[in-house]
Amino acid sequence: MKAKRSLSVSIERWPIRGDFTISRGAKHDAVVVVASIGERGQVGRGECVPYARYGESVEGVTRAIKECGPALADGLDRAALQTLLPPGAARNALDCALWDLDAKLAGRSAAALAGLEPLHAVATAFTISLGSPEVMAAMAKAADRYSLLKLKLGGDGDEARLAAIRAAVPAARLIADANEAWRAADLECLIAAAAAAQVELIEQPLPAGEDGALLHIACAVPVCADESVHDRASLAAIADRYDAVNIKLDKTGGLTEALATAAEAKRLGLKIMAGCMVATSLAMAPALLVAQNADWVDLDGPLLLERDRDLGLTYESGTVSPSAPGLWGGA
Repeated sequence: MKAKRSLSVSIERWPIRGDFTISRGAKHDAVVVVASIGERGQVGRGECVPYARYGESVEGVTRAIKECGPALADGLDRAALQTLLPPGAARNALDCALWDLDAKLAGRSAAALAGLEPLHAVATAFTISLGSPEVMAAMAKAADRYSLLKLKLGGDGDEARLAAIRAAVPAARLIADANEAWRAADLECLIAAAAAAQVELIEQPLPAGEDGALLHIACAVPVCADESVHDRASLAAIADRYDAVNIKLDKTGGLTEALATAAEAKRLGLKIMAGCMVATSLAMAPALLVAQNADWVDLDGPLLLERDRDLGLTYESGTVSPSAPGLWGGA
């Protein structure tokens, strides 16, 4: 008889170092939901970040996870989970917990279960929060150990922000994230400003659903979809207007769909960013599997926190490396 799986859910609050500010506002804490699934003396964990932008709440995500308890007790696996819940934070926590549990029960790493080579360190971006040109330039200069900086932009004043940051860090690689804050009427001049600042990628300049304007201009800088894409089913509709896609496990609904989305994006000729929400290393660890073959990596969530979990990923000289066994992903 197959052993039954148990489920517990917890809500955790992790203070952010300073403020984390984007075009939609600022926050001071990362509120995460952790699902823990037990079987035969092993426990698999998955962490997610409910995101109001996608109609999610901590309470709603927690409830959706708990409602899967009976199905888990009856043997719910990763494949069945994909149809039980839609893409989003709740499915992400459960999917990653099941990957962790399956790896521990098998005595193998999650990377091996996914058919990947042993994980290696990758260079990660470090995020510069939205602020005045002077403040952002100073923050960029202070982050000199990171070769790749991700700039949070907000629309008005972005030309000055880009120019000030480039002057402050002439050798740094820059990517920019507008978080849907640009307007179609300003698109060409803002892209020109990004090109002048030698930005190598612009993430989600226009609101999702209003990005058709990208079809009608020649972009001097590659453009990456974030809010416009959730899982592989949404890729075909945007492939003609974007050059890249930001794959986040909280959008795809877990590692299972994230890996499938990455494969489909490559098939469509899109480049890949492995992205994250502000969260702990428990959320970054499964995303590191997607990052192995990504063109850009933005897994700096723990760096933005006052502290990380024990056995967290290793961040050093602008790179992120797998953690020691015990955090997530088995052997």
